[in-house]
Amino acid sequence: MTETKSNQMWGGRFAAGPDAIMEAINASIGFDRRLAAQDIAGSRAHAAMLAATGILTDKDAEAIREGLLTILSEIEAGEFTFSTALEDIHMNVEARLKEIIGEPAGRLHTGRSRNDQVATDFKLWVRDQLDAADAGLTALIEALLVQAEAGADWVMPGFTHLQTAQPVTWGHHMMAYVEMFGRDLGRVRDARRRMNESPLGAAALAGTSFPINRDMTAEALGFDRPAANSLDAVSDRDFALEFLGVASISAMHLSRFAEELVIWSSAQFRFVTLSDRFSTGSSIMPQKKNPDAAELIRAKIGRIFGANVALMTVMKGLPLAYSKDMQEDKEQVFDAADNWMLALAAMEGMVRDMSANRESLAAAAGSGFSTATDLADWLVRVLGLPFREAHHVTGSLVALAESRGCDLPDLSLEDMTSVHSGITAEVFDVLGVDNSVNSRTSYGGTAPAQVRTQIARWKEILG
Repeated sequence: MTETKSNQMWGGRFAAGPDAIMEAINASIGFDRRLAAQDIAGSRAHAAMLAATGILTDKDAEAIREGLLTILSEIEAGEFTFSTALEDIHMNVEARLKEIIGEPAGRLHTGRSRNDQVATDFKLWVRDQLDAADAGLTALIEALLVQAEAGADWVMPGFTHLQTAQPVTWGHHMMAYVEMFGRDLGRVRDARRRMNESPLGAAALAGTSFPINRDMTAEALGFDRPAANSLDAVSDRDFALEFLGVASISAMHLSRFAEELVIWSSAQFRFVTLSDRFSTGSSIMPQKKNPDAAELIRAKIGRIFGANVALMTVMKGLPLAYSKDMQEDKEQVFDAADNWMLALAAMEGMVRDMSANRESLAAAAGSGFSTATDLADWLVRVLGLPFREAHHVTGSLVALAESRGCDLPDLSLEDMTSVHSGITAEVFDVLGVDNSVNSRTSYGGTAPAQVRTQIARWKEILG
């Protein structure tokens, strides 16, 4: 249960405690308790550094270390009492530490401020989320590679404007998403590398007169280096904004794929069958099998986009250094992270469980005059027609087939020559969908051999 005892952490500056409304708007413990593990890790590193530099005695440092471990155990066991009167996770931990070890607890805050403390905690938390996203994206890419390898030579329609365009392979379509999520993975790793500088020791905004060793605390917390400017260190939330930016782009990719799964699993398409694990039924229509997991992924993306806009809006007008506005940085990031991780896991599960319906894919691949471009290419390559003329001839043949209610391969040679006399029976060799996809051998093309080349490349990248 949450305490509401008077706040004694501010010392003698204020004669009376805040009223209930001020306490409610000022407190962040309701959400920043999620930073408990990071807060305790930062405090342990800071205490060890204070002892190593002679600012703190070894005895006090050991008492602090043991007290912090006790608090961490209490929090993990659900036995810790969080107080809204103590505002945030930092002051809740410090107050409990004083209850456990007494006077040495007051020495822990030497050489730091809540400003650099919260920036450090938040960076550590975001870094953990980037690591989780790295694992989630890698697992999703691996699932897509399995699908791509299984259907490297399965033909299906490729679309533009959601209209049949040219035949492609199932493997090629799966590999398109591998490339998308691969870029997301690259952005995750790039963001992690850029944000891995420690704010700890920047203090309130100007650094500290104590002879602290910021390199020591940075190394202890797994940072590459200390942040180089104390003003920037406590003012910076770029790491959170970049996390939300990366999450937003990745979420957009997830939403596009989810949309395709919704379409593909419909009775009108029947391109894929989603497993019962990621589908639901209807309360009134017994024949229904709804792709709810895909639809929820598609919907949750709005929360991630919203978080990105919200934090940009919080930060856009703030002068240096810290302002209380920045307390509003965490809830959006927490919510976005939760929904991104959930969406990644759900999409990986759907990809691993879904079955592509090869027959439906093949039947659709040949519809909608999907090999018209192959015909135009043949007219250029064999008859030497300029492409624009070949395009016109092909368009006339498509119109003829459409008037006959058939597809291009169903036209007779006589029909073909009535539009252009130079066409020979050889043209029928390029009109089949299998011939079409096998001919697309340019690098990155849909030919099965190219698909398998890209699968091998990504397996090597992932190790």
